[in-house]
Amino acid sequence: MEFSLQEYSQRLAKVKKSMEAKGLDTLLISDPSNMHWLTGYDGWSFYVHQGLLVALDLNEPIWWGRGMDGNGAKITTWLSADSIRPYADDYVQNPLKHPMSFVADILREKGLEKKKLGCEWDNYWFTGKCLEVLNQQLGYLPIEATGLVNWCRLVKSPTEISYLKKASIVCTKVMDAAVNAIRPGLKERAAAAAVYSACVLGTDEAPGDHPAIFPIMPSNERTTCAHLGWDPSRDYQMGDLVLLELCGVHKRYHCPLSRTVFLGDPPKKLKHISDAVLDGVSKVLDFIKPGVTAEEVEAKWREAIKSYGVVKPSRLGYSIGASYVPDWGERTVSLRPGDKTILEPNMAFHLMPGIWEDDLGFESSEPFLVTQDGCQPLTNYKRGILSPL
Repeated sequence: MEFSLQEYSQRLAKVKKSMEAKGLDTLLISDPSNMHWLTGYDGWSFYVHQGLLVALDLNEPIWWGRGMDGNGAKITTWLSADSIRPYADDYVQNPLKHPMSFVADILREKGLEKKKLGCEWDNYWFTGKCLEVLNQQLGYLPIEATGLVNWCRLVKSPTEISYLKKASIVCTKVMDAAVNAIRPGLKERAAAAAVYSACVLGTDEAPGDHPAIFPIMPSNERTTCAHLGWDPSRDYQMGDLVLLELCGVHKRYHCPLSRTVFLGDPPKKLKHISDAVLDGVSKVLDFIKPGVTAEEVEAKWREAIKSYGVVKPSRLGYSIGASYVPDWGERTVSLRPGDKTILEPNMAFHLMPGIWEDDLGFESSEPFLVTQDGCQPLTNYKRGILSPL
């Protein structure tokens, strides 16, 4: 296990307290990151239905999932054998038999079928069919409880912080691998391969892992888009602009980082945007401290870059932690207008002031921890336009 039983117990108690506040007796969790945070479960099995049942009346969550993944739950979680419930394989992708019927059977077995049940309606792993089958099986519509566990994860424990810091070590190695591989005449796919290798290998001090998002490494006109990858058939050339949004991972904890590379002398517009973003990032990091709100951080950013005439319509950043495909964000706090979440010590964020315009893009982000009296960037990677030549 990656955490002590005491820490898992504290997490479970925190979730149950939030359930009580929402009027829930039982919670069905399908988000793999939340499953991992509560139990340690670590399997690439989320392409089929799986999850946890947390009940106020039960001492342990109940893991349920595909039969062939049951041993994975025994190996990676702290749960007792009675709390691991694999289902038969004929539940898998069968239009006549759905895993939510299996979940309903567990609820009936435990006398929980009439209790108030919450579900994570709005995530990648809970479908409309899941809701329909539960409604049919239980005779009522479960309560919407998306994000309940996610919000319990915001403030990181000392062990979590240590994992984030090790992920930052991997992140630095990953970014170095990318920058060093971007040279005229070299394949874009070779740079991507170097990134994958560095991310998985990590270091002896900080072993790496697979990232929740593939390496975002667009060049030239593709930099006008936020989430494009490399061109597998293209060689880098002089005058190329390349955006890098990469990540270091350690024990599923993610430290993302973005930088911009230019092969040659950068154009005036790119330099201007870089100056604006770097000024804004510096002033925002100086501003952040416990007690300020997410929207106040974003307002400071807009104030800092106003004189440059640079505009960023998308959010400025988001919380980070333990994650699985397809997202390394925690899907809670966003640094944007209207988010009144108060920042507290030991929260972790990705400050992501990416600028994407019609002719080019620029990225230079900073992952950071909120400290007792300010904030601490998780890396000290050089900012600005990087020129590896």
